[in-house]
Amino acid sequence: MRRFKGRLAPVLFLLPALLAGGTPSPAAERLLERSGELARAAEEEGRTVVEGRDGWLFLVSELRHLAAGPFWGEAARTASRAKRAEARDPLPAILDFHRELKAKGIELILVPVPAKAAVYPHYLPGDPGAESGVRPDPHHREFYSLLRAEGVKVLDLTDRFREGPDPARGPYYCRQDSHWSGTGCVRAAEILADKVRPLLPRTTERSYPAAWKEIEIDGDLRRMLDDPGVPPEILAVRAVEGETLDPDSPLLVLGDSHTLVFHAGGDMHTRGAGLADQLARELGRPVELVGVRGSGATPARLNLFRKARGDPEYWNRKRAVVWIFSAREFTESDGWRLVPLGP
Repeated sequence: MRRFKGRLAPVLFLLPALLAGGTPSPAAERLLERSGELARAAEEEGRTVVEGRDGWLFLVSELRHLAAGPFWGEAARTASRAKRAEARDPLPAILDFHRELKAKGIELILVPVPAKAAVYPHYLPGDPGAESGVRPDPHHREFYSLLRAEGVKVLDLTDRFREGPDPARGPYYCRQDSHWSGTGCVRAAEILADKVRPLLPRTTERSYPAAWKEIEIDGDLRRMLDDPGVPPEILAVRAVEGETLDPDSPLLVLGDSHTLVFHAGGDMHTRGAGLADQLARELGRPVELVGVRGSGATPARLNLFRKARGDPEYWNRKRAVVWIFSAREFTESDGWRLVPLGP
C-alpha cells in the first residue's frame, strides 16, 4: 500500500476556521450526552440494542458514534475503535480514493447514511423534550465541510430525511432494523439521481415499471433482543421490474449493506427494491453494484480492487462512483486503509 504523503496540508490549514464555526449548540450537546449515556448503560448490561419510544430500536454502536465527537485527525486516535492506530482516521483514505478516481476522470459522490438517532432523536427512550427538533451530529457537518474543501462531493441526507416521513409510505428508517427503510431507499435514490445524472454520458432511458407493496421483516435489531415482545415490522417497499444491474454501467454503486438491503434477498428481506434498483429506475439506466454485508470502509474497496485487478479496461468504462456506508463507520469500523484502484 502507498503512504499518504503530504496531501492534508490544505485541510489542516482550514481546520481551525471550520471547527471554530462548528461549535455544537447546547441542545445538540445535550443530545450527544444523552446518546453517550444510553450507549454506556447498554454496554455495561451487555446489550447491543437500545429500546426507544413507540417500538423504535437503536444500535448501541451508532449511539456511541454520535457521542464520540470529532473523529478525524488527532481525535481519531481515541474516537475510533479500529485496532490499527494508522487506520483510525477516515480522512486520508477518503481523500486518497477521491484523488485516484479524479486522476482517471471519475467523480466520487460520498453518501454517509445518517445515524437513525440523528434523523429521529425524538424516538430515543425517555422524554424527547425541546431537543427533539435539533440535529445532534455537528461533528459530521464539520467533517463534510473538510471533505468539500478538498473537492469531494458529499451528499448529506440528514436534513432531507429530517423534513418528515413520506405521509403515505412511512419513515425513512426501519423501526426494528439498522438500515434505512424501503421508503428511505426511494427518497435517497431520488435525491442522488439529480446529483449523478449530469456526470453520466447521455443515453436512451429505459423504462422500469414499479409497484409499492407491503412486506414483513424480522429486523436485525429485533433479532438482537432477548425478548422482542413486539411482532415483526410491516413496511412498504417499491418493487422495480427489469434488470437494474450491469457490470458495464458507467455508474458504480459501492458500499456496505445499505446497498444490499431490500435488493439481495435472504437476510436483506426482499429483492428488487433496494437503493440500486431505485437509482436505476430514477436514472432510466442500470448501475453496477459492489456491496458487502460487512464494513463499507475498507472491505468494500478491497472487493472493488480485486474486481478491477482482473479487467484492464474496468475503469475506462466508469464515469462516477457512489460510495455509500453507515456514518457510524467513521468510528466503529475496523479501520480505513489506503486501497489502490488497481495494479
